[in-house]
Amino acid sequence: MERETGTTGDGIRDGVDGDGETSRPKADQGGGPSRKTVLRAAAAVGMSLPVALMGVPALARTAGERGVAPEATPACDDGDDPTPPQMEGPYFKPNSPRRTSLLQPGTPGVRLTVTGYVFGRACRPIPRVLMDFWQADTYGTYDNTGFRFRGHQFTDAGGAFRLTTIVPGLYPGRTRHLHVKVQAPGRPVLTTQLYFPGEPRNNTDPLFDARLLMNVRTVGNAKEADFDFVLNVPQPPGSHPAGH
Repeated sequence: MERETGTTGDGIRDGVDGDGETSRPKADQGGGPSRKTVLRAAAAVGMSLPVALMGVPALARTAGERGVAPEATPACDDGDDPTPPQMEGPYFKPNSPRRTSLLQPGTPGVRLTVTGYVFGRACRPIPRVLMDFWQADTYGTYDNTGFRFRGHQFTDAGGAFRLTTIVPGLYPGRTRHLHVKVQAPGRPVLTTQLYFPGEPRNNTDPLFDARLLMNVRTVGNAKEADFDFVLNVPQPPGSHPAGH
């Protein structure tokens, strides 16, 4: 098991990975419920998305939800920026087990549950999206001989995912983070990382991007987090979710 050093690697399957980004977004000046908050609620209860979006601000993530907002992307018709890519790092391994829990009996560390949705450019949830997660253990090391803290899953019919794991440990040069590859059926791969709010190293890690902050809360002795991905998947008005 080794610590990540920050070099790039190859993507999975036949998708195309984006380049890493280090730019920091500007602070949000708006307020009110975010579009993605309403979309999450609508997807959870089966509400019609056009009805759910009536009167919702155009920006996907507001100060109240993420702490900062992404810079505007004119190409995104409804205001939801595609989730920014980041570098893969040297320790991605293909052929991870299919599983939604990375825990094993006796696994040390603070339990973490991450939930969310994967949306396309028209803010419709995408089913059957491949999501491949990998991370360091509680001591900041990666398992490069086996598949500890590695696993892939697919979003359900409503575009939702759920990952059960632990809070990853720290190691020199990086803030706390999770790695993930996200691929809609027949589409390129998005490789990116997810971050934790309130980490002192967020201010010094050159890869940190506030647009990739999860919402994290403490529940008893564990943590719960959520994050919604937006893929660069065209969804014309009236189209069915990708994969249908």
